[in-house]
Amino acid sequence: MSWTLAERVKALTPSTTLAITAKAKEMKSQGIDVIALGAGEPDFNTPEHIISSAYNSMQEGHTKYTPSGGLQQLKEAIAQKFKTDQGIEYKNSEIIVTSGAKHALFTLFQVLLNEGDEVIIPSPYWVSYPEQVKLAGGIPRFVEGKEENSYKITPEQLKEMITPTTKAVIINSPSNPTGMLYSESELKALGEVCIEHNLLVVSDEIYEKLVYGDHQHISIAQISEELKAQTIIINGVSKSHSMTGWRIGYAAGDETIIKAMTNLASHSTSNPTTTSQHGAVAAYKGTQVPVETMRKAFEERLNIVFEQLNAIPGFNCLKPQGAFYLYPNVMEASKLCGYDSVDSFAKALLEEAKVAVIPGSGFGTPQNIRLSYATSLNLLESAIERIHTFVQSKMDGLTFTEK
Repeated sequence: MSWTLAERVKALTPSTTLAITAKAKEMKSQGIDVIALGAGEPDFNTPEHIISSAYNSMQEGHTKYTPSGGLQQLKEAIAQKFKTDQGIEYKNSEIIVTSGAKHALFTLFQVLLNEGDEVIIPSPYWVSYPEQVKLAGGIPRFVEGKEENSYKITPEQLKEMITPTTKAVIINSPSNPTGMLYSESELKALGEVCIEHNLLVVSDEIYEKLVYGDHQHISIAQISEELKAQTIIINGVSKSHSMTGWRIGYAAGDETIIKAMTNLASHSTSNPTTTSQHGAVAAYKGTQVPVETMRKAFEERLNIVFEQLNAIPGFNCLKPQGAFYLYPNVMEASKLCGYDSVDSFAKALLEEAKVAVIPGSGFGTPQNIRLSYATSLNLLESAIERIHTFVQSKMDGLTFTEK
């Protein structure tokens, strides 16, 4: 028997990241020596004090439902984190805890968008933004963050994209996939446009703790009370505390929007996983030393492998300021190797060089690939050596194995 699927899911584009990761895992299960640089999760285990707290919560009987919007003590911990880190204050009623930051975004768009409402999405973009907007009946409108501007959009570009049906703009800083940060002055200039045109700012700050060098993460909600009132912050513990599988995210902002999100969540997930919420309380209330240890490890890896990557013929990569991704433009390398697209080049890297990377087409920029350095330094250097040898082999007219 065949069933007719809903029209809203027929137009969905499968996650490129998950597809490549699944293919790499399949090859590994067959005994193939694949180095996977696709997944967007830290390679560190969750800190022990978080695991212990979650375990103890189960032993103490905290295994039942919680309020749909999350535990009050977790909301309080999140509110304290905002006050400490950004100097901004939120009441518990202005915070919802969700089953991951992805669920926070999905729920936000569901309560925010009517059929035909537009959301401005800077490219390169995280793969799920446009799909979630479409599922809510909205229309994604893409504006190109140019490479010469570190893949960031300008106020002029933003203003040109606004129409009478534009409802929101997404700002992701640090960015997945580019690792770039918006400065305070850049955010202020974009914020002025949003205030002028009454746009909601969806500020995805999931990588805020992973910032390198002299750079500093700034939330657009910090800049003024007016901007805070027009911003919904999306965040979570997945990247900062290496808790991707725990599925705890949250949104903070306008009380009316948060209440609507909570009502919707009550009919979808009931509540975020109780045990994970207790772990997240420990994540924010406990020691932050493991967070800084992980951040330093990522920064060390970045500083070591960045020049190695840029030494590959036809690779041009801007140095990331945050997150844990490298996002080189490899269009020239693809041509040097005889491929007509970066997608074909990335496919060959997986099949021949046994290195899994994510093609930039999934992020709206088909000239790039994304490599995650959330893996060991040894594997990173081996992967880059394989890619370099592969490219040089193709340029010399040899097969990869001959080289």
